[in-house]
Amino acid sequence: MRRKTLTQYLIEQQREFGNIPAELRLLIEIVSRACKTIGYNVSKGALGGVLGSAGSENVQGEIQKKLDVISNEILLEANEWGGHLAAMASEEMEQVHHIPNRYPKGEYLLLFDPLDGSSNIDVNVSIGTIFSVLRCPDGVCEATEQDFLQPGTRQVAAGYAVYGPQTVLVLSTGHGVHCFTLDREMGSWVLTQENMRIPEDTKEFAINASNSRHWYPPVKRYVDELLLGAEGPRGKDFNMRWIASMVADVHRILTRGGIFMYPADARDPSKPGKLRLMYEANPMSFLVEQAGGAATNGAQRMLEVQPTSLHERVAVFLGSKNEVERVTGYHRQD
Repeated sequence: MRRKTLTQYLIEQQREFGNIPAELRLLIEIVSRACKTIGYNVSKGALGGVLGSAGSENVQGEIQKKLDVISNEILLEANEWGGHLAAMASEEMEQVHHIPNRYPKGEYLLLFDPLDGSSNIDVNVSIGTIFSVLRCPDGVCEATEQDFLQPGTRQVAAGYAVYGPQTVLVLSTGHGVHCFTLDREMGSWVLTQENMRIPEDTKEFAINASNSRHWYPPVKRYVDELLLGAEGPRGKDFNMRWIASMVADVHRILTRGGIFMYPADARDPSKPGKLRLMYEANPMSFLVEQAGGAATNGAQRMLEVQPTSLHERVAVFLGSKNEVERVTGYHRQD
């Protein structure tokens, strides 16, 4: 059987749906090449001198790893010159990154978390890159933060790469979710899974249980029911999985089902959650919905949340539809 590359897939999608013009295809291909470069740096590990702290903090006040900084620079440099972007925004940078004047500008906005799961870098556990693509509003000459503040329903593409035993790229342009595996010998992304689907029911959940004493009642009620297993109200046993890399946890869910939860909690009631709406929650929710799952912030559909700032945080519940609806229902009853 002839293997289909990422470029062939994108061209076929344009022919079938008319949803991937040349500029968007170029953008996706450049992001995918940047992910290959990041994956190479990740794979070098201590041999490349890329492990450990960079000795700096990002906009959220988190200590940056060397690979955080390297990955951010790779994505910026790869996407500046192509003429397909109006501007970029990164989880690692406080302000919008404008395209230098020496380069042409395009009609798209790119947002990314350059290296998700940074706490796992030094212990050789799967990490990844998450990205989201929006259209720049018409008539904008110099994109500002306000131009990025579009609900997730406005995304034209979203995806992530996982740097694990295999390097994979998972992508949606609005017509299903497809997985590409990096052929290291050929240097190309090869389509290995089409139309990924999340089962509506599951027996797996992912949550950081060390925070259980801080959970609000709806989350505690839901998880307690799962832990009671076959003897409890759910009538079946559940397994807990927690990798602490959102890309790896979500990839497992896209592959075999499950629910991922990162709720708000009582440690700081002023914070609506830990994960970032624009860089993590929206692109992952887009992919999950395209695969037949559901995603909410506990109160409403994630993709309908209207962003108010570039680095806004949000509670996240996503994955198998029936479980997401159940825990969201508990929040609405509270």
